[in-house]
Amino acid sequence: MSLFRDDGIVLRTQKLGEADRIITLLTRGHGRVRAVARGVRRTKSKFGARLEPFSHVDVQFFARGSELVGRGLPLCTQSETIAPYGGGIVSDYARYTAGTAMLEAAERFTDHEGEPAVQQYLLLVGALRTLARGEHAPHLVLDAFLLRSLAVNGYAPSFGDCAKCGMPGPNRFFSVASGGSVCVDCRVPGSVVPSPQTLVLLGALLTGDWETADACEPRYVREGSGLVSAYLHWHLERGLRSLRYVEKS
Repeated sequence: MSLFRDDGIVLRTQKLGEADRIITLLTRGHGRVRAVARGVRRTKSKFGARLEPFSHVDVQFFARGSELVGRGLPLCTQSETIAPYGGGIVSDYARYTAGTAMLEAAERFTDHEGEPAVQQYLLLVGALRTLARGEHAPHLVLDAFLLRSLAVNGYAPSFGDCAKCGMPGPNRFFSVASGGSVCVDCRVPGSVVPSPQTLVLLGALLTGDWETADACEPRYVREGSGLVSAYLHWHLERGLRSLRYVEKS
């Protein structure tokens, strides 16, 4: 039997028995982890309140063997709150729906339990912090998170130079199958012609240019969200269920 300690974000919870839950977390050191938290559904359990979705927590696990992720689920035996991001998210519908899509995306991008995904973890922590503070429009924070998640997982889209031949941009066509912007010679069937302002917005979200992103007109934001959704769907092979509930400006 071994003890492990890590910090992570609670992605989701599932009922188990009469009083327990299975908690899914994205942790700093061990990637995605599922663990059993005993008694957390009892009304007097303070422990359970710390293990709700969006919570950033320091957790102690008790596992059989020398590995945290093995044949059985480890036990979550202690939990201390690092940051209760849920408090600034669940009270606002736009933030809540955007945050829920982030949690679903983070789980989808970490397919294998127990494999460290530090960049994905740090992206999620930063995105939830920004969302909880209300620093930018929720749908912009979500699109920025999705674009950067795609990038750290090897699917970075191009919004300027041609994704196929490298021809310097701006290029007017966009193809999700080709990796983003493409020139007239590399365009393929199914390519679309988004507004130049939309591509500027998406490039700003990917690089963290919030001054440009915050000043963008709603019509370009909506078009950009559509491109992000299509690009994400292509690479994940199916879309995020939570995206249909996200409010757009």
